[in-house]
Amino acid sequence: PTSRSLPIDNTTMKIIAATFLYSLVEPCMVSAWTTAAPPTLGTRRYQGRRSSVLPVSTVQDDAAALMADDDENENDTKPIPSTKSPKEEDAHKRIYSMPALYDIAFGYRDYEEEVEFLLQKHKEIAQYPARRILDIAAGPARHAITALQHEEKPFSVTCIDLSPEMAQYAQELAIDEIQDDEQRANFQYLVNDIRTFELDTEVTEKEFDSAWILLGSLQHLTKNEEVVQCLSRIHEYLKPGGTVIIELPHPRETFDMIDCTRNGWNVPLEDEEESDSGELQIIWGEDGDEFDPITQVRQLTIEMKLTNMPETEEMQSVRGIVPTRLFTAQELNAMAALAGFRIPAMFGALEEGVSVDDEDAAFRMVCVLQKD
Repeated sequence: PTSRSLPIDNTTMKIIAATFLYSLVEPCMVSAWTTAAPPTLGTRRYQGRRSSVLPVSTVQDDAAALMADDDENENDTKPIPSTKSPKEEDAHKRIYSMPALYDIAFGYRDYEEEVEFLLQKHKEIAQYPARRILDIAAGPARHAITALQHEEKPFSVTCIDLSPEMAQYAQELAIDEIQDDEQRANFQYLVNDIRTFELDTEVTEKEFDSAWILLGSLQHLTKNEEVVQCLSRIHEYLKPGGTVIIELPHPRETFDMIDCTRNGWNVPLEDEEESDSGELQIIWGEDGDEFDPITQVRQLTIEMKLTNMPETEEMQSVRGIVPTRLFTAQELNAMAALAGFRIPAMFGALEEGVSVDDEDAAFRMVCVLQKD
């Protein structure tokens, strides 16, 4: 993507660097970061605004939480069987315990433009507006919070994520950003597994108009049965004709994986006086990354390196290996059908006028599923 300066003070950057270093001690420690790397295909790029500078105390809280003993982090949700290895489970738990850092990482997204697209495409296909929205694997819930401030003002948004830290962060974010008291009251965040979630009676009675799975979050479900399980749960809570909008990497990436190549970009940093304060260099995929053509899972190398910041010399480079699944359009179509959906439309980006088969402009696969 086009480089954009990120205003953030040096103290905050030191804490971010230290936290990233800790999170990458074990392989796969940055698994959640695979959800939406900036696009590498086509000529179009996200040109969204950066997130506002977060208070140092917010990032410090994230770092402190990471250092705590995992046994002390209690979760009131019931245990859910998992197909991930212990290291992968630990990776997901740790990265999602850093909601402020995660929010900064995806600040390049233009949430206003994307929400406009999501609401419009639902309305075109379902023939009724999205008044009640279900945001799956919502993370900091930037899309959900933006939707509640849209001029059409959806009646309510319910977010689901496995991370209690993400839920707390998003709820605090909603309080800060949603000015209308009534709309703020219609923001709900539930801690649960996207494959097996159950909504309480009050929520179930609403029946949702549209569900969103954005930022490539479906890539963390590496087995077909997990994908069908997730879609089937959503199907249960949608109105007839309701939609599920899924954003994934373009299938072109799947067929480029035979010879994995390096992908990277740089993010200039500024201090509070808007002076240059180093640069964050990011590698999102390395030459020779292992790709299994049977499972379509790539062992993705991710590296983040701070440069021109002598204060952080000992913590300038962090690196990890992340398993990510790539999808083709036809297999997603088949899994959607198993869950009771059809796919009436696909797009090449979360923006108007980009066809999924546009060789130059398409860099994502955005699928609109509709409940029969």
